[in-house]
Amino acid sequence: MKVTVEKTDDINFILSGTVENSLIKEKVEKLKAKIAKEKKTDETPSDDTIEQDAAGEVFKDFIAAGIKEANIPVDSILGQPGLKKYEQREDTVYFEVELSTSPEINADIDYKDIVPEFTKPVASPEDIEKKLIEFATKQAPFKTIPTPKAVENGDVTVIDFEGFIDGKPFEGGSAEKFNLKIGSDSFIPGFEEQLIGMEYGETKDVILIFPDDYQADDLAGKESKFVVTLHEIQEQIPETPDDAFAKKILSDEKATIETLKEKLADQITSEELSQIYMSELKPKIIKALLAKFDFTLPNNIVEQEIDAKVREKTRAYSQEQHKEFMEDKGKFMELRESVREEARDSIKTALIVEALAKREGVIVQDQEVHAAIGYQAMMGGQDAQELLKYYEENNLMNSAKLGLTEDKLFGIMLGFNK
Repeated sequence: MKVTVEKTDDINFILSGTVENSLIKEKVEKLKAKIAKEKKTDETPSDDTIEQDAAGEVFKDFIAAGIKEANIPVDSILGQPGLKKYEQREDTVYFEVELSTSPEINADIDYKDIVPEFTKPVASPEDIEKKLIEFATKQAPFKTIPTPKAVENGDVTVIDFEGFIDGKPFEGGSAEKFNLKIGSDSFIPGFEEQLIGMEYGETKDVILIFPDDYQADDLAGKESKFVVTLHEIQEQIPETPDDAFAKKILSDEKATIETLKEKLADQITSEELSQIYMSELKPKIIKALLAKFDFTLPNNIVEQEIDAKVREKTRAYSQEQHKEFMEDKGKFMELRESVREEARDSIKTALIVEALAKREGVIVQDQEVHAAIGYQAMMGGQDAQELLKYYEENNLMNSAKLGLTEDKLFGIMLGFNK
């Protein structure tokens, strides 16, 4: 095994060299002997699997030899080494690997001057009254309207429905006594509009096509028929928002309508401040931090981020589109280059946030990440455990934690916690 190390800048290294085929064969024989000796399972790994495992071990040995050769502190290495070149030669295998270490970030730089100025929103009396009426309406029970009428836009209908594709019912496509507000756009596009004009007791076939980007792949783009029966139209008549209403809503015998108004004012302010933060303040802080700090980026981490962004952009591709894309090297490289600057900014921002959060003592616990994912699931009508599993299986937990760390840090910078 021969390894040469080239330091391309202050944190990035190229490890290149060859490994004798005989060394890989030796690893294969050792693995086979180990498997034969242990006999832990009835299934014996295939020769291909054993060869892949042997090559993996040799690759690790190659990297370890390069790290030792260059005297690189192991705890300073970032992410996974990136394989840049692999060539099978006559008696050897040629490897070229990129490895990066943590950059030096001066977290003691005074960054307070980059914090954007803003005016904290204040809830107006009109906004509070409007919120109070909305809140009271949402709390009111649904009751059948006194006089039956044909369905109009804005009505809350009570319906039974069953969906069919190619004459067969599909999973999740039926419900009974279901409340649906016409015009809410909570159903498949075209469904709600076709209920307008229906009379009590009427049954109607609703024909529509699922959107191409529908979340269930087996339904996307397909024509369907829903058999819909209208039972009735309901309405909500809110209680008068008074002290008694406030006591019931807040579960506090000392509460008054003014107490409830104060809480609603806080909610309005918080929502408006959150909107200002996400749309204006956060982008300004990130842009300013990127300009304020200057350091070398770890190439292998940037390349991994580019890979992630490419996967995200091609996730909605059909199998045929994905195959065509992967076979067209020009298009593949063009897409990679189109997201390179965005990937570099993402990695640079993450490293800055990590350094400044450490300085400010910002810590995000795992339960905070789980709670945030649970909230995201609730707001999106998803199953919390399923969404958490998706994050874990797609290595998104660190990204979620970084997002919370970022918001906590920026909140301190903006004085939100004062």
